[in-house]
Amino acid sequence: MAKYKAPRGTKDVLPDEIPEWRFVEETFRHVCSLYGYREIRTPAFEETELFVRTAGESSDIVTKQMYTFSDPGGESYTLRPEGTAPTVRAYIQHNLGYGMPLVKLFYIAPIFRYERPQAGRLRQHHQVGIEVLGSSDPAVDAEVVALGVDFLSSVGVSGYEIHINSVGCQNCRPAYRQALIGFLEPLKDGLCEDCKRRLKVNPLRILDCKEEICKALTASAPRILAYLCDECRVHFESVLSYLKTIGVELVVDSRLVRGLDYYTKTTFEFLHPSLGAQSAVLAGGRYDGLVEECGGKRTPGIGFGCGIERVLILRQHYNLRTDEGNIVDVFVCAVGESVRQHAFKLLKELRCAGVRADMDYLGRSLKAQMRFADRLGATYVVIIGDEELSNGVATLRAMRESKQQQVPLDKLVDYLRSLEERGS
Repeated sequence: MAKYKAPRGTKDVLPDEIPEWRFVEETFRHVCSLYGYREIRTPAFEETELFVRTAGESSDIVTKQMYTFSDPGGESYTLRPEGTAPTVRAYIQHNLGYGMPLVKLFYIAPIFRYERPQAGRLRQHHQVGIEVLGSSDPAVDAEVVALGVDFLSSVGVSGYEIHINSVGCQNCRPAYRQALIGFLEPLKDGLCEDCKRRLKVNPLRILDCKEEICKALTASAPRILAYLCDECRVHFESVLSYLKTIGVELVVDSRLVRGLDYYTKTTFEFLHPSLGAQSAVLAGGRYDGLVEECGGKRTPGIGFGCGIERVLILRQHYNLRTDEGNIVDVFVCAVGESVRQHAFKLLKELRCAGVRADMDYLGRSLKAQMRFADRLGATYVVIIGDEELSNGVATLRAMRESKQQQVPLDKLVDYLRSLEERGS
């Protein structure tokens, strides 16, 4: 039995699982490149204040889920619980908007949240995400949603619903907030403990509560869409129109507020029923005040995050899998200790020529080496013994055809490379 195990809420990604991860990540990079996005990588931890200011002190992330620690110098840092705030911080710090009025970024990163581990949402999980900074054009909102659609389609995921809403802006949200408080006050004794606290600090979050009692009590709550100012209403209608133009089906969901305080106007979630209660596979929204909140100039922005683990669960749901294929192309079998150094030198030459190659390091018999080569999926096996070495040749065996021939040692590397290039 193992003495140590991975911490609760974390998971080792094993070699057999890596092809699936690589496929999802590389597909995301490709789709982002089609839309003109560039990759950014931020540190795994940031100053705690960054997340407190941006996510909101009343958010579940700040109050319950952050991994926060003090370093030996007494500074407070927090492991990244979401990807937008670090990207915005980097955008401001490095002046990425200089000479680039519209900046499109994407990231692939681990996310850390202390919560009850569940399907596709671990305490360390992984997200792909995008951020667009510099434009308030509703067409940008539509592009962000469209990129999400194209990404999920490219990895074989379908069967989801896209829920979309507008949470208004600083001009129209206060009136809705007061209307919501007026509706909820007589019902507050029936709310869960979290929502009783939210009623005082951020009543909109009550609409996002997953407790059935709170869902029932708020079923007839005022709808935020009725309180939008003219600017927010026209913006939202334009977003819907752009998405309709390209054939994206939507569900307008007035309860959709998302869990972070920085959202303004457009919010959206891609929900898949096979994921259970926590059904969002991809979600995001607009955050027009976030850059200013982090110390930059007022700059509109929008983005989304998508859980890689949840994408992988959905690929399993649709019986999709990316096979690893063969691990090496050529396996070198040295028969006898006297030829091992020659085999080792050949191994180096093959690798330098771009041929994936390996050899035996356990002193096994030729028969055992051949079995291992087959297990690795080797296309060819090179056999070198005393007799081959004295004649300046190697025995080359094509594993799939069970055919073999002798090839001069001085021409072997070029010959194997030509075979690999031809795929024969």
